[in-house]
Amino acid sequence: MAGLGLVLHPTRDVSEVVGIIERWASRHRKTLLVRAEDEHRVPSCVEPVPADELAVRADALISIGGDGTMLGALRLAVRDPKPVLGVHLGRLGFLVEVEPPDLPEALSRLASKDFTVESHACLACDVCGDDVVAFNDIALVRQPGSGFVTATLAVDGQRYGYYRCDALVVSTPTGSTAYSYAAGGPLISPAADAVVVTPSSPMAGISRSVVLAPSESIRLDLRPQTAAVAVEMDGLVIKEAATEGAVEIRYRRDAGRVVRFDPQRYQERNQLKLSLLDLPFLPDQLRELLPEELRRERDQRELEPPC
Repeated sequence: MAGLGLVLHPTRDVSEVVGIIERWASRHRKTLLVRAEDEHRVPSCVEPVPADELAVRADALISIGGDGTMLGALRLAVRDPKPVLGVHLGRLGFLVEVEPPDLPEALSRLASKDFTVESHACLACDVCGDDVVAFNDIALVRQPGSGFVTATLAVDGQRYGYYRCDALVVSTPTGSTAYSYAAGGPLISPAADAVVVTPSSPMAGISRSVVLAPSESIRLDLRPQTAAVAVEMDGLVIKEAATEGAVEIRYRRDAGRVVRFDPQRYQERNQLKLSLLDLPFLPDQLRELLPEELRRERDQRELEPPC
């Protein structure tokens, strides 16, 4: 892998992690690329390129941030899927695997292709005439004070029924742990192929999650009495106040490739993170539940330099 593309969290300070990568790349004679809009956030030796060329020119992408940054990296590479390595700078992180102190070893394993690839599906969507892709979910969300999302559901052209709710979330198996889960939707195994449609706070119409096959096409039509609706793609607002139109959704397999070094340990960590989501504790309170020895070890790791 001669060229590595950097995808940076939009607001967090990533200089420390970029420094680790830059020093490793210099020792191993690797080229680093970054989107032109992030040129001011990286050393001058990192080559800026247009955003639509980053995944084309890079052999792999390195996402520096949390799950949102990781989803952005997958979307950048959707037309030419490349391995994406996630470096954790977020708060929870279900997609990212590598912590900054482990980055030099991870980069060496990436360069020697000592990893497995976890395939991810996406939702290819036509949102009121605009083509977008979502790796987690596409959501129709009411604007505060404006009423309810009112929409009909059709599957393969056959009308199922209608929704009247605060939000309507269509998710992939990966996205089943995100907005859909918060809305009461089921957890879907990442090994499964399925699409989940979940209403949040339903007032009338369909009130439970609908699980559909990957081959089925989905269409959501806003009804005339709907409130102004924001449309979100992986948590990003792409339409602010839609009151008419349709969202058509198709499931696309193998649209993203995520680097995994220890899949079993990664799954075990995610199971623990999911269980923590249901506990009514703040992070500092959870820390106090750890045995004293583990607390000391954790505190020591946080004080150690990254390399």
